[in-house]
Amino acid sequence: MVGTSGGKLNQFDEMLSERGLSGLRSRYQTIGLGYQARINDFILGLDVLHNRGGVNEFDEFSMNYRTSRALVNVGYAFTEESPFQLIHYMSLGVGFLNFQMLPTDRPKDLEAFLDNPEQGFVLRKKDIQRGTFHYGNFLTEIGFQLSYDFDLPGRPEAVKLISKLGYSFSPLAGKWNMNGINFDNTQSGAFVRVGAGISLPDRNFFYKDASIGISLIRGIHFTNANDFNRKLEDAGLNPLTGAPSNWGLRILGNTNRMLYGAELYNLALKGAANSDKNHSLNSLRVYGNIGYNLIEFRNFGIGTLVGLGYGNIRYTLLTNDKPDFPELFEQRKFDGYLRNSGLMLKPEVFAEYGIPMTKRKLFDLVFTATAGYELPLANYKLGDFSMSSFMSGSYMSFGVGIRP
Repeated sequence: MVGTSGGKLNQFDEMLSERGLSGLRSRYQTIGLGYQARINDFILGLDVLHNRGGVNEFDEFSMNYRTSRALVNVGYAFTEESPFQLIHYMSLGVGFLNFQMLPTDRPKDLEAFLDNPEQGFVLRKKDIQRGTFHYGNFLTEIGFQLSYDFDLPGRPEAVKLISKLGYSFSPLAGKWNMNGINFDNTQSGAFVRVGAGISLPDRNFFYKDASIGISLIRGIHFTNANDFNRKLEDAGLNPLTGAPSNWGLRILGNTNRMLYGAELYNLALKGAANSDKNHSLNSLRVYGNIGYNLIEFRNFGIGTLVGLGYGNIRYTLLTNDKPDFPELFEQRKFDGYLRNSGLMLKPEVFAEYGIPMTKRKLFDLVFTATAGYELPLANYKLGDFSMSSFMSGSYMSFGVGIRP
């Protein structure tokens, strides 16, 4: 899904206006991934959305904000079996907020950056760059969905085109306050979204050899940041210890043993850089997967997948104590941030076991174990230092989910 929404930061814009500056752009763009299942006329689903505000430039600095949301959807379909659907839904979930003012030009030398990391400021609430389970605060959304299924010749699936209209908001006032400024509107506003996906139409929902399921996954990556840690220690900072672990989501379709789907997960290392600063090393991975179920025996299966997707690497060095606005806006130089991104490739094998649930066997509870290897298809440099060794390596993950 992609879309747009509006959210004006009134308090921050007033501060800018007092200094003769124009306010921030009152619109943000959305990109997201979702899953939806229909049981009779009721709809259950989940969306993960990333929102990015427009970039504003002041002096040699760029200012913008990013938010993300993980939402569980409950809805009701007004239409019966038909290629057209009209759905009213409500979503409940949690989020993350990042507001930053950093130099327009990215640092090109890691050692020079670590010698002088106070480049600007970064403010975060419910910081998922320290780990997915830092998501928090209560968010809601209400809206309508219009969608239409276009049949694929010779296939039980259909291509679904989707449009969503509604309003998202943070119902508890003040939950997104940071350093004396209210940022609640970064999580609020009327929205319009459009998207496309793969669907099993109602008439094929109980097709014997077709299903689309979703799982929550937890994994560990057998890699480390030793090379990067040596750079940190040379700069007098504490190393990031341990192996990165992840939490994420996997959507997997299975039709006549052919597998397809999408997957995203977030892995992180965090710690105290010194007595005054904290730091984190974070990477988001988003894959499109295709594969084949090698063995199917009753409720047990073994399959293989190949994924091609997007990955990023982000290092953040934050000063623990920063002043409130407007003093923060005047001083500015407290934090440092480096990032890069590129393509990723991964082959993997998995085993799964499904347990039929309810008397009518409407869905299976599915347990999954996966092993694979990730290959970066880019240098993933932080400054001039390659992080490819951190991005590559073997991994294992375990999942639990539902499959209609």
